[in-house]
Amino acid sequence: MNRFTKLAVLAATAVCALPFNATAQADKYPTKSIRMLVPFAPGGGTDITARIIAQNMAAVFGQQVIVDNRAGGGGTIGAETAVRAAPDGYTVIMVSGSYGTNAALYKLPYDPVKDIQPLVMIGESGFVAALHPSVPVKTVPELIAYAKSNPGKLNYASTGTGGITHLATELFDLMAGTKMTHIPYKGTGPALSDIIGGQVQVLFGSFPATVPHVKSGKLRGVGVTTAKRAPVLPDVPAISETVKDYEAVLWYGLWGPKGLPKPIVTRWNQEVARILQTPDMQKRLAGDGVEPAGGPPEQFLKAIARDVEKWKKVVKAANIKVTS
Repeated sequence: MNRFTKLAVLAATAVCALPFNATAQADKYPTKSIRMLVPFAPGGGTDITARIIAQNMAAVFGQQVIVDNRAGGGGTIGAETAVRAAPDGYTVIMVSGSYGTNAALYKLPYDPVKDIQPLVMIGESGFVAALHPSVPVKTVPELIAYAKSNPGKLNYASTGTGGITHLATELFDLMAGTKMTHIPYKGTGPALSDIIGGQVQVLFGSFPATVPHVKSGKLRGVGVTTAKRAPVLPDVPAISETVKDYEAVLWYGLWGPKGLPKPIVTRWNQEVARILQTPDMQKRLAGDGVEPAGGPPEQFLKAIARDVEKWKKVVKAANIKVTS
């Protein structure tokens, strides 16, 4: 065997050994604690969901799954940290639907679709179009008619300029042909406080935060942004029943850095999907108006790619600008 033949054999052997080594590492995985990044401050919906999943996965793995909050930049700081992490399965990140809006708003130092490895979608939720009781409408058709008759006079709250509640309402304005005035707030709490107090009239609020106020009568729910009626508000029509094809989904999901070994991706996907089917988890999620998802990683990636393109169109059409 000559020198060049030997080199070729050695190279081929090395290439063939790579998948084996990756599989061998995955078989031993995990051998230490895992970091689950959350790109927001503690206490929000993404953080709460992450802690529930982390606790369950720690029991599965026999290793700690530590939630690490990296807030800032509308979630972009935590996301970039996850993108830059070693693809060894010891850093994952829990994101929400706002992850899809960031690419529409900011010039990111990473590609939100191509630079990640999706693991699994946790669940899907939505928003309820809630009105202060002083607004003389009870249905989506009446809201559209009233807004058209009074252009700019209805003030709607959001959790911040460029946030998903802002874009969900702008999408409604674009598709319904209405024009309401945007009043941005720094979070869900202040926005809810002012709509309950009557300082603003409309809020497309997330199910967990807003549904209790609709059920108590402090706010009037006229439509939900999910494609179909939501179990958490079964008597409230979907906006799409009036505005064809309108939909704004708030989802939660897990991903890791690009290059994660397939056996590790598969294990996360299968174990989280199993957890989502347990009665306790389904009860927890249902209480927040979240429907368990699961499904293969590719399905989650398609949802991300779909939302990135969707919100880019809304931002452009509504001429939304943010500073960062």
